[in-house]
Amino acid sequence: MTAFIVIAIVIIVIAAASLVAASAKRRDLGSATGQLSRETLKRDASRRKEDPELVTVGAATGKELEKAVILGRSGAVVPAASSAPTIWVPPDPETIGVTRRQFLNRSMITMMTLAISSFAAAAFTAFLWPTGAGGFGSKLRVGKITDLRAEIEKNGGFLYKPEGRMWLVEYPEVALPKGRIAYKGQASLPGMEKGILALYQKCVHLGCRVPSCATSKWFECPCHGSQYNQVGEKKGGPAPRGLDRFSVEISPDGVLTVNTGAIIQGPPIGTNTTGQEAQGPHCV
Repeated sequence: MTAFIVIAIVIIVIAAASLVAASAKRRDLGSATGQLSRETLKRDASRRKEDPELVTVGAATGKELEKAVILGRSGAVVPAASSAPTIWVPPDPETIGVTRRQFLNRSMITMMTLAISSFAAAAFTAFLWPTGAGGFGSKLRVGKITDLRAEIEKNGGFLYKPEGRMWLVEYPEVALPKGRIAYKGQASLPGMEKGILALYQKCVHLGCRVPSCATSKWFECPCHGSQYNQVGEKKGGPAPRGLDRFSVEISPDGVLTVNTGAIIQGPPIGTNTTGQEAQGPHCV
């Protein structure tokens, strides 16, 4: 560590010395005019006396000529002696242009303004012209109960509807006496009376999508092992209750409408209206 500090100090000293030397050299080149010997000065004076054409009014001396040459080599501009002073006019910023920093700043501000304007326009348009109802969160006309029950049986007791993120299952008629007590006043009871139940696909533990198990005829969560019977009542695992279900409506002609925007909290632990046990090996 000490050696590193010493090396760093040496490098700094060398760099400083180089900078000072370069500055002194530039200063010498800019201001040095040289010095003529006494003999040279006498010779120049005698030549002026011998040749009258060399003596002119306002002629520059040798030092002045030498200084002008040095200034010319250094890039400095020698002002004309007879030129009149020029009135300073401030430059036009538009003519000069913008720096790179100004260009980047203005570009960023422009892009942000366009993005905010586009978002505001889209939000305003969506507010004035809302999209039509449909999909998850709205009321879905699923179909006639008789047809749905036939589909459920055809699919091994479970019918999945992805547009509503729900499972449709049969609710056994023999379980209705217990079901009326356990689910009294719930908006899912009309569907249960007609032998059908709409369950939300999400596990109430941590929100994983719960699949059905073809062998046990239960719902079994692959994330943490929560288990529910065929009507969504909790049977095992860390879930704090049974599967949530949706509010349903049944028209006079027997058409089932599921309100996926109205989620009913699942039954508490210990609810078992159907008495269904696993009918085969578990999938989880």
